[in-house]
Amino acid sequence: MTPEETRDFEAKIRAYVGREVGAPTRGKDDVNPAMIRHWTEVTGDESPVYCDQAFAAKSSKGGIIAPPTMLQIWSMEGYAMCQRPEMDLQRELHKIFDAHGFVGVLGTNTSTDFYRDLRPGDQVTAHTVIDNISERKTTARGVGYFIETVTKFTDQHGADVGRQVFRVLKFMPNAETAEAKASTAGAADKPAPPTRIQAPRGHDNAWWWEAIDQGKLMIQRCKGCGTLRHPPRPMCGDCNSTEWDAIESSLEGEVYSFTELHYPKFPGYPYPLLCAVVQLREGTRLIANLAGCEPEQVFIGMKVRGKVERVDDKTVLPNFYPA
Repeated sequence: MTPEETRDFEAKIRAYVGREVGAPTRGKDDVNPAMIRHWTEVTGDESPVYCDQAFAAKSSKGGIIAPPTMLQIWSMEGYAMCQRPEMDLQRELHKIFDAHGFVGVLGTNTSTDFYRDLRPGDQVTAHTVIDNISERKTTARGVGYFIETVTKFTDQHGADVGRQVFRVLKFMPNAETAEAKASTAGAADKPAPPTRIQAPRGHDNAWWWEAIDQGKLMIQRCKGCGTLRHPPRPMCGDCNSTEWDAIESSLEGEVYSFTELHYPKFPGYPYPLLCAVVQLREGTRLIANLAGCEPEQVFIGMKVRGKVERVDDKTVLPNFYPA
């Protein structure tokens, strides 16, 4: 964008700051034991104060409470948001960014304050405001802007029960490269195709990714008891040994579970995007993409065979195909 176009664009987006995203949104369901149970099962939170009525009654809570981390859950749109999302001010703002080339989006951080415990029967309403849009920033993912929303949560009496600050980055993938070429060549070259988000490589997993780069899927093995484990980690969960080696996987297995990711769509990823938990023949499981088939063809127990292959200019990953 030229300096004048940038000024006009920024004036347009900053007009959204301070405005409510939409009308206050009351949760589709009141706080209830069934959803609390589902949440604790999925997250593995075994605190009895959430599901054991007898224990909770004798505890300092005096009865069942909802996990604080469910605060936002009670007012979320649900599955409909990826099928028939209602147009609100936030989505309207994001469309303006998209129209100007800032098509990438990443959630960067969030902070939440909890004011009181929620109990079955409570009604939660969310009030969201576009609180801040940063100056233009240069990040590792591209040039963009941080958008910060603030949501106040109230109960059926209008009393505050919590507050959440959520920050996303709307960015132009590889924008610096495109702008540099345009300034030197005198033409607005198209930016390079976006790549997948790169997985972090640390002390405990760099060796695994290096093997992937070489076309091998390795499985960590405890030297103390022989237990296989994935993802890589420094200590065996069975015998607590920190000594380990690794074996190469046959890349044969079956679908243990799967899902199709619909929304939001991320630049650099193929759609339909099928993600599966694959039960490897060796006995461990890993999460990987399914390829070479349509979503309606996938089923639990489907035999698959993997292939470590390049999926974009920067990324090598194991993909699994119907065997």
